[in-house]
Amino acid sequence: MIAMALHLLIACHVALGLSATIAGATAMIAVKGPGPHPRRGRLYLVTLAGTAATGVAITLFDWASLWHLALLGTVAVALGGIGYAARRVRWNGWLSWHIGGLSGSYIAMLTAFYVDNGPRLPLWQLLPPTTFWLLPSAVGLPLILLSCHRRHRLLTPGNRTRPLSWPQKRSPLGLRTVRRWCSRR
Repeated sequence: MIAMALHLLIACHVALGLSATIAGATAMIAVKGPGPHPRRGRLYLVTLAGTAATGVAITLFDWASLWHLALLGTVAVALGGIGYAARRVRWNGWLSWHIGGLSGSYIAMLTAFYVDNGPRLPLWQLLPPTTFWLLPSAVGLPLILLSCHRRHRLLTPGNRTRPLSWPQKRSPLGLRTVRRWCSRR
């Protein structure tokens, strides 16, 4: 009975993890602004939370050897929450927090996957174990920095040295108007 429950939990975890991976990737490549990007981003957060919850439940079956995966899942959800909150509240420099938080949660999720499954994957099994911990960050962090830098340049025309700062309340212009204005220059 316990084995059957564990297998069902693992099946749910795999389905949610795959959904989170796809939703996160499609949110990252979607056109920013109203529409697909926020919908896919919310789907990513929901499936990420489900993946982390089922992951924590799975770790309870063998806490001594799997506790680090529960920690990675918790970090992923916390970073995702920070990225979502930054977008909703729009505090000073919110865009960098949004990009960093949600991208960091994606990296933490992939790190948990590779740490757990890397030793059983073809070609990955040839790599040293520390690679599973470091490679997602080594690939993802430069991409996050590049994205923040690129977005900063696009949204602050004429003033490349000032850090990105949006008003606390939503601008009446909207993001589409800002983009149109930036493309004319």
